[in-house]
Amino acid sequence: MAGVPGEDDWLHPVFETHRRELHAHCYRLAGNVTDADDLVQETFLRAWKSRDAFEGRASARTWLYRIATNVFLDSRKAAQTRSVPGGDVFEWDTQLGPYPDAPRTDDPQADVASAELVELALIAALRYLPPRQRVAFLLRDLHGWTPPEIAGLLGVKVPTANGLLQRARETLRRHAPADPRDWRRPELTAADKEILRRYAAAADAATMRALLVDDVRITMPPDPAVYGADAASAFLTRPFDWRHIVASANGRPALVNYLRPPGSPTYKALVVDVLRIDHEKIVEVNAFVGARHVAAFGLPLTLDP
Repeated sequence: MAGVPGEDDWLHPVFETHRRELHAHCYRLAGNVTDADDLVQETFLRAWKSRDAFEGRASARTWLYRIATNVFLDSRKAAQTRSVPGGDVFEWDTQLGPYPDAPRTDDPQADVASAELVELALIAALRYLPPRQRVAFLLRDLHGWTPPEIAGLLGVKVPTANGLLQRARETLRRHAPADPRDWRRPELTAADKEILRRYAAAADAATMRALLVDDVRITMPPDPAVYGADAASAFLTRPFDWRHIVASANGRPALVNYLRPPGSPTYKALVVDVLRIDHEKIVEVNAFVGARHVAAFGLPLTLDP
C-alpha cells in the first residue's frame, strides 16, 4: 500500500501523482523554471532518503510539500548574492517548463495543478518577499495551511508565523492587485500599445531611457533585479541580434524576444518581457526566461531571418 514505510517502491507512484503540483509550488517559490526543476529533483532525492521515516501521520502530499519548501529555504541560505545580472546570455536556460498561462489538459491531476498556478502579476509580486514571508503566504493563502503548521515547518512560534504572513500580505498589496479578478485587463489601451511598439523598436540607450521612469526595475529570476533608468536602458539595449513579437500576457503589454547567436541560421525563442506601465512610462519589466514561456503564446520556438 502506498505510504507504508519499508516498501521501497511506494514513493515513485506517489511522487509522480504530485509532481506537477509540486513543480507549480516550486515555481511560485523560486519564480523561474530552472530553479523549480532543481527544487523538484532535490525534493525527490530527500524524500527517497527519508522514505522509511514517513509514518503517515500527515498525507504524503503534505509531507512532500514540507520537503520541497525546506529545500527552497535551504537553497536561499546557500545562494550567493550578486548586484547585477551575471552569466552568458547564450547559456540561459531554454528548457520547457511550467508557465502560468499553460493551457489546461484532459488529465484531471494536471488540471488541478494548472488551476493552482498563479498569474504573472502575482509571480512578479512574490519576488518582493523574503523567502520565509513567501513561504508563509503561499502555504496559508494558496494551500490553506494553518498558522501552527506553518510555524512548525519554519521552526518558529505561531505569533512569528502570523507576523511573517501579515508582512507578506502588506507587501503584496503594494505590488499586486488585492483581487485576482483585477490582475487581468480585457485588452491593452492605445497608449500601452504605443509604448510597447516604441520599447520593441528602441535601438539605443537614450531612446530606451526616454520610455522608463527613473526608478524602473527589471526582474529576471534567478538573477538579481536591475534598478534605475541608466542601468536598465544599458541592459536592455545590449548589442545582440534580436527579433521581437508584440503580445500581451494576462492583459499586460508583453514582448516576445528571439535571439540569434553568432553563426546560427535562426533566431531562437529566449525570453518574454512583461511590462508594467503607469502614466505612459515603463515602471517595471518582468523578464521570463525560457522557450516554454514563448510556447505558451502559441508562437514558434525559432524564426527564420
